[in-house]
Amino acid sequence: MRVSLENLAPKLVLPAIVLAALPIIGVSNWLVLTVAGLAMGAMLFLMAAGLTLIFGLMDVMNFAHGAFITLGAYIGITVLAPLAGWSTGHSWTLNLAAFAVALLAALVVSGAVGWGFERLIVRGVYGAPLRQILVTTGGLIVAQQLFIVLWGPNAIPLVKPPTFSGSILIGSAAIEKYRLIALALGMGAFAALTLLLNRTRIGLLVRAGVENREMVEVLGYRVRRLFIGVFIIGTALAGTGGVIWALYQELVTPQLGTEMFVLVLIILIIGGLGSIGGSLIGAMLVGLTTNYVGFLAPTISLGSNILLMVLILLWRPQGLFPVAKS
Repeated sequence: MRVSLENLAPKLVLPAIVLAALPIIGVSNWLVLTVAGLAMGAMLFLMAAGLTLIFGLMDVMNFAHGAFITLGAYIGITVLAPLAGWSTGHSWTLNLAAFAVALLAALVVSGAVGWGFERLIVRGVYGAPLRQILVTTGGLIVAQQLFIVLWGPNAIPLVKPPTFSGSILIGSAAIEKYRLIALALGMGAFAALTLLLNRTRIGLLVRAGVENREMVEVLGYRVRRLFIGVFIIGTALAGTGGVIWALYQELVTPQLGTEMFVLVLIILIIGGLGSIGGSLIGAMLVGLTTNYVGFLAPTISLGSNILLMVLILLWRPQGLFPVAKS
């Protein structure tokens, strides 16, 4: 019974927080803030999932991960500029097409740059955690300066397509359309990653390679290529998350990825390093906490997620869903 309760308790944290907020906030505000928190969590998950994959399957802590978030945002804004006729009109089809092209471009470019980054920088520091931190942090600093050179030091505004703006009324609660879109994209990405890792041959080989690399190579598979694919997917997800977050904020700055990387680390620590499911729950907890606390006590909202992380670590130092138990 004790073991089952230990396994059940982490799964109850998210619904417990959601239900506890209801009587304090009131039904209408609670619905708006809950959807906003879940949507924010979905966007954060897209950014965190890539680093979770890279760390959990490759044992690489990539401190340059934030650079790929920023890169995706800049690629998105660069692609949307010549598609202004599509993105600024009032046609849902054209708005969606422009959005899809921006996402695809960010995914491809971020993944391609991730391939080069792994080949030139990360490959030489496998198995050396301290060197990984130093080298990837240096890569982040260089990337930030390159962003300034290419796109300038000033913030660039980015306007949502008209059909993505506005709200949907549910009773007396106004739910923003874009948040629903972001929530759907985040949950779709989670479903796709879960299916890839647990239901496909490639996912099986990757997980087997993590456990026993020599055995997989004896069977004729090249684990190195599989791991490169994981790194590409991880950086591509970061870039995609960067586009979605930039449209949400309607602003792109060279520091965007660095600022978001702090939240990404909090999510990984809360959820359990290397756990995809843990990253999703961690991201949702961060999003909900930010919105609930921001509504109830705006002055302490900035530190609310750090407090959440501390409380969870005091209870479960390994995070809610560590890989060893997932």
